[in-house]
Amino acid sequence: MLILFALFACFILFYINVLTHQLCVRKAITPTRAIRLFRVINICVTILLISAYVRVFVAIHLI
Repeated sequence: MLILFALFACFILFYINVLTHQLCVRKAITPTRAIRLFRVINICVTILLISAYVRVFVAIHLI
């Protein structure tokens, strides 16, 4: 379960980074702002993925 979720999380994080890079290119965001944007988005997505894992883990063990 953990390995499957970790692979899923890596895929989601990679895809979000690809989309963020495309946004930075299309909107001509400066490299300094792009670094901050990547950091904020990666932190938010990581928090969401961890909370989703905890929710699934708790739901599975309560059954």
